[in-house]
Amino acid sequence: MTADGVPIVLVHGTRFSAGQWSMQLAALDGEFPVTAIDLPGHGERSAEPWSLRAATDVIADAVDALGHGPALVVGHSLGGYVTLEFARRRPERTRGLVLAGASFATRGARVAPYRWIAGLVPRVPADRLTRWNDRLLRRLYPREVVEATIRAGYAFHTLPAAWGEVLGRFDAESMRAVRAPVLILNGEKDTVFRSDEVRFARAHPEARVELIPRARHLMNFDDPAAFSDAVRRFARQLRAVNPANSSGN
Repeated sequence: MTADGVPIVLVHGTRFSAGQWSMQLAALDGEFPVTAIDLPGHGERSAEPWSLRAATDVIADAVDALGHGPALVVGHSLGGYVTLEFARRRPERTRGLVLAGASFATRGARVAPYRWIAGLVPRVPADRLTRWNDRLLRRLYPREVVEATIRAGYAFHTLPAAWGEVLGRFDAESMRAVRAPVLILNGEKDTVFRSDEVRFARAHPEARVELIPRARHLMNFDDPAAFSDAVRRFARQLRAVNPANSSGN
């Protein structure tokens, strides 16, 4: 791990945990100080109550623990919206953002199906949801890509609260509160969560869009190397723009 690399904090998506990032941790460690967190209600924080404020506090603690100043925060799906909130609340700790699968406005009539899902999840036994998720991940992806996620389990009990707070809260205007550069990173085939990517990018003077070819919503599972490379290139650009980023100012 180099002392002068831009620190990176990885923030998982809905129902997952830090295990989602096992491939990225392996790929990025050595060049950057890097860590993956569990959001409240997920993984090792499963017993903690969910709130966006608490989630941003967890990210801030992770940035401080890396000890290299403001960080590049990489958030997938739910984690992407959390990073938007983090950048608004903690701009002094934000060196840059990667919004992965999180450029879909969570306001308006289009989110009605997600509210329905959030209400449905508590009615389905958690063990049934776990078996379904395990089978799905093992069928779609190599074992080495998803095994850490499967071992860590799923936070179905937190989904209603997490989605309940995110739905109705974020859209392209949320980008205007972000001071740091932003990479909007989407799977080419993720037609839902990239549907507002142009609006999100236009709302921020230092935002750009990059697509991972043939990838879907779980793009870091679909093509772990391409995802890691996109984060790596963006982090290197941040360092080149401001080589003194490790000062913590």
